[in-house]
Amino acid sequence: MRCAGALALDPIVRSRLVVADLMSLDVVPFQSSLGFPRVKVVHSFHELVTTPFADGVNALCWERTLAGDFAEIVERLATTEEIASLDDESLRGLALSAAGKTAVDVLIEDQQRLRALGLAPVLDCIRRYPRDEEGSAVPTDVYSFHADSATVETDTYLCSYTESASEGVSNEDALRCVDLPETRAELLKLFGGRDDDGFREFLKENCYDVHYLALPHARPFSFGLGHLWRIAVDYPGSPVPPCVHRAPATVPGRPARLLLIS
Repeated sequence: MRCAGALALDPIVRSRLVVADLMSLDVVPFQSSLGFPRVKVVHSFHELVTTPFADGVNALCWERTLAGDFAEIVERLATTEEIASLDDESLRGLALSAAGKTAVDVLIEDQQRLRALGLAPVLDCIRRYPRDEEGSAVPTDVYSFHADSATVETDTYLCSYTESASEGVSNEDALRCVDLPETRAELLKLFGGRDDDGFREFLKENCYDVHYLALPHARPFSFGLGHLWRIAVDYPGSPVPPCVHRAPATVPGRPARLLLIS
């Protein structure tokens, strides 16, 4: 993966970048009418799967209003794990109301759709993701804006069913952390070498090169509850840039989040 050269930014702009990313930026619900040119709305699972990424579009959204009580599923789960993966059997074994059982049917059907494509979807009940607490120049946890990466052609599918949803930001509204001169200098010091192929491999191995800061004017948007998304991944030969996204902040005391990802 090739790394872009560092950008020469005004110091005030650089400080605003950091503040903008650390602040709680206003996150708007995704609506096609708001004008997100990198997102395209589709109207069926078939269209979601078969529509190619092209012309800069790197996220497809199948907008849905789902029936069922997904919050009841979270209430009935007897787990205190920060992240617990749920299988079909455990879902079917929950004592639920009719609305809760309807929600279970939706969760299983969504996974079956993806399994039919040869994918391996995972349904997680998430109370909290691990935080990157090492104090490095580039936080690499999923609460940071990032892009998924792979060595072969692939996509990421995801759907949030409860609590806050995943959040995205347009590529034009974000800057790779490693392209900030001060950050790059810190990472070079950590690497202990020159800014060469070895350094770029170091950035890649540690996932530093796929994390981003939101620009001050950025308009982050929520993926919304119930919508099934397919987003572009950074892989060799990809026709579009990867979709920049992050996990929403988790609030202590709030119910856990149900997330399907593949």
